[in-house]
Order: sequence, then structure tokens, then C-alpha cells
Amino acid sequence: MAVSQEQINRLRRRTDVSAEEYSDAELAAFLEECAVRDARGHEPGEAAWTPTYDEALAAANVWAEKAAVLAADYDLSADGASLSRSQAYEMARRQVRYWLSRRKGRAVRLYAYREELDAESEELGDARADG
Repeated sequence: MAVSQEQINRLRRRTDVSAEEYSDAELAAFLEECAVRDARGHEPGEAAWTPTYDEALAAANVWAEKAAVLAADYDLSADGASLSRSQAYEMARRQVRYWLSRRKGRAVRLYAYREELDAESEELGDARADG
């Protein structure tokens, strides 16, 4: 799977991470975990698949990891001053929700067996005839 530098840069901007925090390879791994069906319906791993990623889901995953690191932070009040470290955690959690709300929709194509359709049609036909 080939993640482009443009996609990595976009993920870096969406998550506000520096190269020291997350390398390009680490961000590419987040994107690769979010591989999705391409526009022609090919699944990841198929030979004809065009590399396509759910970039919003990857951003949510990065923010979730950042939130996990911030979860141990605490608020402190002393000598009339207060330090609200938990605000950073809450902001990271809001970003997770924001990016999850923008992820690609998942659709599943369902197929019915022809016999089931025929049986259902016959049942409906019988019910209509009786009514």
C-alpha cells in the first residue's frame, strides 16, 4: 500500500503533530490501518485496488492516542492559581469525536438467494389473492 506524502502531510495538519512526535512512517501506518474499498469497489489487498484510505478515521485514531497520553494529567489549584491540565485531554477527546463524525460511510451489499425471493413472492401473491 502506498501512502502519499500529501496524505501524510494532511494527517499531520489534522492532528497537529510534529515530526518529533510522529514520524512520517508512523503516520503512514495509521493511514494504512484505515485502508478502505476504492471507488471501483475493489477491497484492500486485491490486485486492482487503488490505494484509498479513510483519512478522517486515521486522524481520529491519532487523536485517541494523544488523548490516552494526556489522560493521566490532572488539575491543580494552589496559592490562588489554578492549572487545568485536563483541558488538553478534553480537547483531544473532542477532536476524536469530530474526526469520527467525518469518517467514510460503511456500506454492505446484501444479496438474497433467488429461491428466497421466489418463495417470498409466492407468499405475497397468496396473501393478495386471499385478501
